[in-house]
Amino acid sequence: MKKIEEIVNYINKEFDQPIDIAMILGSGLATLTEEFEVIKEISYIDIPHFKASEVVGHASKLVFAKHNNKNILFFKGRFHYYEGYEIDEVVLPVRVVAQLKVKNLIVTNACGGVADFLNPGDLMLINDHIGLFCPSPLRGKNYDNFGTRFPDMSQAYDKNLQTLALTCAKDLSIDLKQGVYAYFKGPMYETPAEIRAYKALGSDAVGMSTVPEVIVAHHAGIKVLGISLITNKAAGLGGNLNHQEVIEVAGQSEVKFKKLVKEIIERI
Repeated sequence: MKKIEEIVNYINKEFDQPIDIAMILGSGLATLTEEFEVIKEISYIDIPHFKASEVVGHASKLVFAKHNNKNILFFKGRFHYYEGYEIDEVVLPVRVVAQLKVKNLIVTNACGGVADFLNPGDLMLINDHIGLFCPSPLRGKNYDNFGTRFPDMSQAYDKNLQTLALTCAKDLSIDLKQGVYAYFKGPMYETPAEIRAYKALGSDAVGMSTVPEVIVAHHAGIKVLGISLITNKAAGLGGNLNHQEVIEVAGQSEVKFKKLVKEIIERI
């Protein structure tokens, strides 16, 4: 808790206004902030207990922006378990969001498509997740001021925000798919056999982030909306996998992604 309090105190000194929406930007999606009135940027390395992400496509900046009289906090880059961070470090930004009393969190990621109906360039609304292989970010002492010891995860993704996102997509003529996101520790991509197993378990897409963040956000009573950008077919379903392809497809799809998120933020 001491780390969290020190970070929150630092942020409050830099930006002393209530924050309405927080958003975590996945690989290749950092340019989204260009659509908003940026008030201030802070490098992660200047924030107590934060470090710069070493992953290409993650800018490692905290961005404060305004849009339609709403204050938005963007995390341009996230901490991944595969980078060597402990799971409590991975979810530290979300703990900060909770301590800042932010009510709405939008999480995004670039991931691989498992379901037959998903293709590179598609946007997928996350309606549930499979986190069986995710180290529990709630392990250890429970922070009662955040949430209960045994949180119910049956509605980790807020139904009202999902309905809003689908409505916005329809109004913008954007084909927003829906599906289940499954977590994989990484950093290696999954094997074809692992993808077949994930598919049998009911996953539609697979990636190396998001799930621990959502667990902690839901534990703290934050309303969560999750959107995935499908950048490739998962192992065994397409060609060879590489991170450069992820970045390229994210760049190609950013226009519709920006339009959708901007519309959602306007209507929240």
